Amino acid sequence: MIIKSVNGKQPQIPKDCFIAENATIVGDVVMGSECSVWFNAVIRGDVHSIKMGDKVNVQDGAVIHATYKTSPTTIGNNVSIGHNAIVHGCTIHDNVLIGMGSIVMDDCIVESNTIIAAGAVVSKNTKVESGSIYAGIPAKKIKDISPELSKDEIERIANNYVMYSEWFK
Repeated sequence: MIIKSVNGKQPQIPKDCFIAENATIVGDVVMGSECSVWFNAVIRGDVHSIKMGDKVNVQDGAVIHATYKTSPTTIGNNVSIGHNAIVHGCTIHDNVLIGMGSIVMDDCIVESNTIIAAGAVVSKNTKVESGSIYAGIPAKKIKDISPELSKDEIERIANNYVMYSEWFK
């Protein structure tokens, strides 16, 4: 794993987090408890801060970055960032699933209990409404999420990644 300080800022990673051997975490990155950063994922806090809550999983090949001096990245609790997704200079609230290969651009706000579908592109300045699924290019609301789906899918995946990370520790 590459964990590097940049411009005097060192990543802060609790001991109960799992970081894969070839993951990269640099700069002003603060992670909550029970997070996991999987193979080939990159979290680059060199140009602005990246703050992550508890039980965030950053799956294989995902990239989290920010925009120089203007747009930090803030991620809440129980967030799953799917394989090869890009999360860039935005705010992700609690209980969110960012689907595989999707892109969430600068200054977006993804409210709680939402799903960004695989392959979706959430364009700059989009506000993703709580309790909904967004899909497409550009991403648009396609339906509401029932509380059951939110619990069954979003929470289940976040909890599964805590379990998976135990296998590697």
